[in-house]
Amino acid sequence: MLAAGQYYPYTSHPKDYWAAMQSDREGYFFVDVQARGYYPNYAKKYWEQSGSDIDITDEDLILLQENTVDFISFSYYSSRVASANPKLNEQTAGNIFASIKNPYLNASEWGWQIDPLGLRITLNAIWDRYQKPLFIVENGLGAVDIPDENGYVADDCRIDYLRDHIQAMSAAINLDGVELLGYTTWGCIDLVSAGTGEMQKRYGFIYVDRDNLGNGTLKRTKKKSFAWYKQVIASNGSRLD
Repeated sequence: MLAAGQYYPYTSHPKDYWAAMQSDREGYFFVDVQARGYYPNYAKKYWEQSGSDIDITDEDLILLQENTVDFISFSYYSSRVASANPKLNEQTAGNIFASIKNPYLNASEWGWQIDPLGLRITLNAIWDRYQKPLFIVENGLGAVDIPDENGYVADDCRIDYLRDHIQAMSAAINLDGVELLGYTTWGCIDLVSAGTGEMQKRYGFIYVDRDNLGNGTLKRTKKKSFAWYKQVIASNGSRLD
């Protein structure tokens, strides 16, 4: 799985564009090998310039060529920004990779910037690069969910986030010709956040009564997004109201 998110250059300066291209390559390198069946020249040049001695046999190269992946799976939470300017140090949080803050985007309560169009851009970039079917295996919004006296959470912010990203997917498929096999959210039920190790950062359609200290009954309650997403699934993404 690729932890995806297209890099934008911070400005139109060619050095910023180059920085974005280099940053994208750092992520694409692994999938370049898995999808194409060989090591890209930019990686070989990096090894050469860094003095790395990579022991690769002819048999290894044959195995890589004969066992490429059938589709590309990736996660998407946000786009990223790169610059050649070392003085730009205001960063946004993100899934594994932090980047320079994009002044045109809003952010979640944990500082992850929200960019639905960036998903369409990322889908097109990966499709154009590999021409293989794609599968989004992670996408979602981590937020503080406050239940009412009955344990119900009206998580409209999560619904809005998912709606916007599903619409971006639809545009990539129907307007751009991207072949997308499927989409799964992170995650269906509240769980301890893999990124921060806390329960307070919730992604699920089902609220779990548990706090960061381990207190709570573990009772499960359907959030507002549960019924909404059930409708999305039943309509194959055509019902987003």
